[in-house]
Amino acid sequence: MTGLDGEIGTEEEGMSAHSPCKNLPSFSSSAEKEQLQVEVELKLLEALEIYPLVKLCGIHRHFVLFGLTEYLQRSLKRQFSPSEVLQLLDRFYNLDMLEPEYEDIELLNQEEDFCLPRSFFVKEELLNSTTIGGI
Repeated sequence: MTGLDGEIGTEEEGMSAHSPCKNLPSFSSSAEKEQLQVEVELKLLEALEIYPLVKLCGIHRHFVLFGLTEYLQRSLKRQFSPSEVLQLLDRFYNLDMLEPEYEDIELLNQEEDFCLPRSFFVKEELLNSTTIGGI
C-alpha cells in the first residue's frame, strides 16, 4: 500500500491486503481506523440477525458463512474472504464450541431403511373398506 509520501507500507503479520483489519494509508488517523473497524463489526452483527450463528454448525455451515460474507461485501462494498469473516466472528464468539462432536457425525452418517409403520396401512385399509361399501 502506498502512502502520501510514496513509501510502501508493510502489512501486519497474519493480515492479508483484503483483511477487514488491514492497514489504512498513513494519512488516516487512528480515529478513522477505529471508526472503520466499528463499522465492520456493526455490519457483522447486523448480518447475524439474518444468518444466525447457531446455524454455523452442522449442514448449514457453508451456507451461513457464504451469506455472512456476501452481506459484508455488499454493505461495505469491499471483498471479504470466508476466513476473514471467521476471524471477525472469533473475536465475539468461541467458534470452537460450534465444531461438531464425533458422536453427532456418526449419527448423521448412519443409514437406515425407511418403512411406514403398520398402523398406517391398517388405517388406510379401514378407510378404503368404508368408502367402497358406501358406494
